[in-house]
Parts: sequence; structure tokens; C-alpha cells
Amino acid sequence: MNKSPTTAHHPTTKQSMLITGASSGIGWATALAAAGAGWNVIACGRDPVRLAELAATHPNIKTRAFDLTDLEACRSHLNGLNPDVAILNAGHCEYVDMEAFDPELFHRVFQANFFSAVNTVDALLPGLRPGTQLVIVDSLARLLPFTRSEAYGASKAALFYFAKSLEVDLYPKGVIVQTVSPGFVRTPLTDRNRFHMPLLMEPEDAAIAILARVRSRERTGFFPSAFASVIRLLACLPHSCQAALCRALASRERGGA
Repeated sequence: MNKSPTTAHHPTTKQSMLITGASSGIGWATALAAAGAGWNVIACGRDPVRLAELAATHPNIKTRAFDLTDLEACRSHLNGLNPDVAILNAGHCEYVDMEAFDPELFHRVFQANFFSAVNTVDALLPGLRPGTQLVIVDSLARLLPFTRSEAYGASKAALFYFAKSLEVDLYPKGVIVQTVSPGFVRTPLTDRNRFHMPLLMEPEDAAIAILARVRSRERTGFFPSAFASVIRLLACLPHSCQAALCRALASRERGGA
């Protein structure tokens, strides 16, 4: 079982770390923590104003503002980069309403959560070398059929499978592919949630946890450990039991409990 990390990863030499989704939330906090630990950080996101604010906080942070869902923009802005570590963290969440089912919602969520990672890998692939670490941030939500999470959970499950298959195919190149599955973290996305979020973490704590996974190089990581242990245990139940549990949670949520 994973132990809760308490320190950031300090590289022995000044190494480079690329972080996507760095305009806010986990990405922002991880960029700050990594820069403070001595990494040269390349922080990527769509909001140039927020990225400028981030760059002003530490001399180790450089930024690139572009849309990760745009393949050509990814190739253009990441061309020639060969970071020691790339943390693919960009993401988005929208909940599905069965009374107003919208396939375009699925497209938006998959573009942000899945295809942004695919585009980033495509752009970085020529520069990957032995020892490079690709750290792909998915979610514990991929483990259970939570209510209204058809788009978000499916995109994170796809992202996890993508990473694990990459791990197999990039092994001959000596590239290390890792997944990190967070629970609830306080971000602009989760601030919109109107349901109870057990063991809600601050983004700074999530950043410490992610950097600990970079240091350990473990292939699959989860945090916070207590909440992750419960979710992973429930995911071992028969699917009928998982569905019944999630129906009960959905009923409780609708009842405002």
C-alpha cells in the first residue's frame, strides 16, 4: 500500500519537468512545488494570464500557452522538447444529465482528458529517451460507476488504459510510464461540486503526492491512501454490488443528504 508522501523530489542535478494543465489546481501547485525543489519547469496551459502569474512566482518556471486539444498547436509549442519528466495533468469535468443527454458533452470531456494526453505524447515522442518519465494523471473515479459520470469516468478509464499500453510499447526505449489516480482535490472544477467529497485534499498536498511518485518511479500510484484503499476495495466487488452501491449514493445525493 502507498505511504503518504511528506517531501518533494529534489533532483540531484537540475532536470526539466513539463506539466500540462498548469493554469490552475493540481498543475499549478505541482509547478510551484517542483520549481521550489530545483526542477526547471515548463508549465503548459490555455490561460496566458494565469500562466504569466505562475511564471512570476519562481525563476525556474517557464510557460507555454496553447490549447492541448489542438494537435498542431501541441506539435508547434512542444517541438524539440525532451523533458526528463512530463506530467500529463490537463483535465475537465462535466456531469451527464439523462433528461438532456448531450453527445457533445462527451466530445468535450474526452478532448480535454484523453486527447490532450494523446496529443502531448505525439509531440514529445521524438524526444523520449531512456529514463524519461511520463506521468499520466487519471482519477479514482475510473474504478466505480458513479452517478452522472459516464463521460468523466469513461475518459479517465480510457486514459489509464492508454498509459498502461504505452508502458508496454515504450519499454524497449527505456521510457518509464506511470499513472497517478487522485481522489478529490480542491480545484476550480471540484469547487462546482454540490455533493460531499470525502477526504478532500488541498492541491499543494496533491502536488507533494505526485512528486513523490516521480521520485519512486512506481508504475501505478493512488492518493490519498485511505480513500484510495476504500475505493479500490469496493472496485473488487461484483459489478452488481458496485452498481447497487452507486445507485444508493446517487439516491442519497438527489435527496440532499
